[in-house]
Amino acid sequence: MTKDEKSKYIEDLSAKLSDSGIFYLADTAELTVEKVNDLRRKCFNNNIELKVVKNTLLQKALERIEDKDFSELYGVLAGPTSIMFAEVGNAPAKMIKDFRKKNDKPILKAAYIDESIYVGDDNLDLLASIKSKEELIGDIVGLLQSPAKNVISGLKSGGSKLAGILKTLEARG
Repeated sequence: MTKDEKSKYIEDLSAKLSDSGIFYLADTAELTVEKVNDLRRKCFNNNIELKVVKNTLLQKALERIEDKDFSELYGVLAGPTSIMFAEVGNAPAKMIKDFRKKNDKPILKAAYIDESIYVGDDNLDLLASIKSKEELIGDIVGLLQSPAKNVISGLKSGGSKLAGILKTLEARG
């Protein structure tokens, strides 16, 4: 790679990292070509973009991003590193867990999800359990609908009782 090519690569990677709210760093070394192709296919099917990156170029790209502090990630930039970009925070973690049912790797080095940094493979279960924005919105909508459904259900089932109560209250007033 020439110096100009490296500079352009760092610039492009920096822009991609800056625009992405979610990315995972993983160790995919020692996987056979067949396993790597299988991993790439699984990533593609889960809307995850997988790239193998050079640590020095990745660190330079991270350093160029002015409004975010990625210094916690610099310590994991040793050995082979693959980066996974995703739209859903838990998608790469779930995919890694599923892939590791039959393989020893990928190993999670670190993850960046909406301003939070998680370092180490021991965070994989936690990351897999994080709910997506859509799941959280669904939970909130369900919670908000629940009291309204109970009131409507009560009105429907106890219609005659309610009418009797209202009639009694009117008679007293």
